[in-house]
Amino acid sequence: MHRIVTFCACLQALLPLAGCGEPAPEVAESEAQPAGAGLLPAYVPNAGCGEDGRVVTTLYGALPGEIEWAAGEMNCEGMPRPGGAGARLRFAGEAAPGVEIAIIVAMPDLERGRVMSEVPSNVTVIEEGAGRFFSTTDLETCWTDVDEQSPLDDAGTHRVDGTLYCIGPLAEVNGTASVSIEELEFSGLLAWGSE
Repeated sequence: MHRIVTFCACLQALLPLAGCGEPAPEVAESEAQPAGAGLLPAYVPNAGCGEDGRVVTTLYGALPGEIEWAAGEMNCEGMPRPGGAGARLRFAGEAAPGVEIAIIVAMPDLERGRVMSEVPSNVTVIEEGAGRFFSTTDLETCWTDVDEQSPLDDAGTHRVDGTLYCIGPLAEVNGTASVSIEELEFSGLLAWGSE
């Protein structure tokens, strides 16, 4: 019974990413697609990544591979979470030839403009075109060290650099596989908005 409740809660949280119900905060309304389109927006290199945007990690498990995305090889998005509870960052690009993924890092305790260590984090990996979602179930297995959070303009855009660490796998929603991310280095932009 507990597994069914956990699965339903995860599915309810992730269904908006697939276009069901209200759009999830991880996916901006500008990324909406016509019916039948993939789960990720049309690929626009360096959208929202800044000049030095990057992601470096190794994926293990159901989506294995080395990822070394530079700004021109991915698109990025960073925004506050609902109710002002921290922020989330989203990075999307090609994990392997013909395999597009998005990696979403949500940090409920992140504070605007602050460098912070060991920020509890939820992580989701989405495989484009396959309808596969891999996600943490709580805030106990992944955390993020935010090494830089520098304001870039008066509109509240910050450059954010950091490293994500996970000690447990991201379970597949509606499946039995998993993806593991031991360490992920990132640099992107976070649009906090005007104060």
